[in-house]
Amino acid sequence: MSQVTDQDKFDCARRELNIRKRVYPHWVNNGRMKQASADREIEIMQAIADDYKAKINEASLFTRSESA
Repeated sequence: MSQVTDQDKFDCARRELNIRKRVYPHWVNNGRMKQASADREIEIMQAIADDYKAKINEASLFTRSESA
């Protein structure tokens, strides 16, 4: 089994976030989902993506400072 990196997780979270932003408005309009739920689910996925981006940036800074 291959290792899943923080970059992989970030990329996946960004893809999922984009899907939710595209699909959820249709679901809200069709009555399949409430607006508050759509907003919350998007907010959560944004937070996940932001967390992984921060981890990647921290690791990048740490790696650069060691190699300098």
